[in-house]
Amino acid sequence: MDGWMWGLLGLVLGALAAWVAARLVHRAAVAGVEAERRLLRERVLDLETSLAEDMETAALLAPLKDALTRVEEHVGVLERDRVEQFGSLRSVLARVETETQGLGRATASLAGSLRSSSVRGAWGEVQLRRVLEASGMLARCDFEEQVSAVTAHEQRVRPDVVVRLPGGRSLVVDAKAPMTHFLDAQAEELDDDARLRLLERHSEGLASHVASLAAKEYWSAFPDTPELVVCFVPSDAMLGAALAARPSLHEDALSRRVVLVGPGALMALLRTVAFTWQQEALSRSAQELLDLGRELYRRLGTLGGHTAKLGRSLQSSVEAYNAMVGALESRVLVTARRMRDLDVVTDELAEPEPVRTGPRPLTAQELIDAVSAPQARPEIDPAGVTGESPPGARSAG
Repeated sequence: MDGWMWGLLGLVLGALAAWVAARLVHRAAVAGVEAERRLLRERVLDLETSLAEDMETAALLAPLKDALTRVEEHVGVLERDRVEQFGSLRSVLARVETETQGLGRATASLAGSLRSSSVRGAWGEVQLRRVLEASGMLARCDFEEQVSAVTAHEQRVRPDVVVRLPGGRSLVVDAKAPMTHFLDAQAEELDDDARLRLLERHSEGLASHVASLAAKEYWSAFPDTPELVVCFVPSDAMLGAALAARPSLHEDALSRRVVLVGPGALMALLRTVAFTWQQEALSRSAQELLDLGRELYRRLGTLGGHTAKLGRSLQSSVEAYNAMVGALESRVLVTARRMRDLDVVTDELAEPEPVRTGPRPLTAQELIDAVSAPQARPEIDPAGVTGESPPGARSAG
């Protein structure tokens, strides 16, 4: 009996212990669930906050996204254009290379042609004419070509160009400059020493040409010409190479009354001459305008005198008319009205009105100065204006 009771008690205690253990496990599970729920709630809140912030950031970055999209599109367009431009550039470079080769062949041909003295002279004359025309000068008007003349030493000369200067003066220009050694110095296979020797010979040839020009004394063949001659070198490079090889060449030429110029310097010189022509034309126009102004002023004075004379004549006519009206009213119409009173006539006689205005007097000081003061301001006789005849008029009536 006791064993059964103890067994039942043990069973009850075991069940109670199992229930307590299960309760504790349940509470632990519930606590874990609550903790996880709180953790999840906090996580959800954090996610919601992060989502809101991300949405705000996305809203702020939306314009940047659009801008980046446009930039990407623009970069794509630029890339396509770059590819097309590189293709075009490649074609252009190919054409440039072809043209450069052709230009090299043409230059070589030109250099070979310029070794002939006749071709070289013709090329220099063509270059000179181009510079003259580019400076605004006209052939046979501002300059003459191949003019033949005789110097003071009875030597006939024929310069390439004679430029006309203001005041009837002239300027002689020669275009036959040596260039053979300069062309030889441009060969690619030459070393520096050989090229330098050729350029020195080029400067010597130009110095010899300067001496020959000075000996011709072109200035003595043309009247009113400065005692100098302009030596035109068709290329600034040719002149620069000669001056580099012989720095004193320019001063030596000036001492011989020869001025060395290239296309650039000659252009500046001729533009100065053209400007001088323009200034002389303006001076002539200004002088003509001054003479015309003086003549106009003198004629205005004469016209003022005639106007004053006409005013005096009109004044006399008005006074004579008013005198006649006065005589008509006081002498003639009185007798005529008596005929109407005697019933000889029935019509009324029209009574003429005297002229109450006179010619306008001169008021411009220039016109007043042209005539005497009493004659410049004609005045109407008050008696004539009011219709009263002057004393002489009534007695004449």
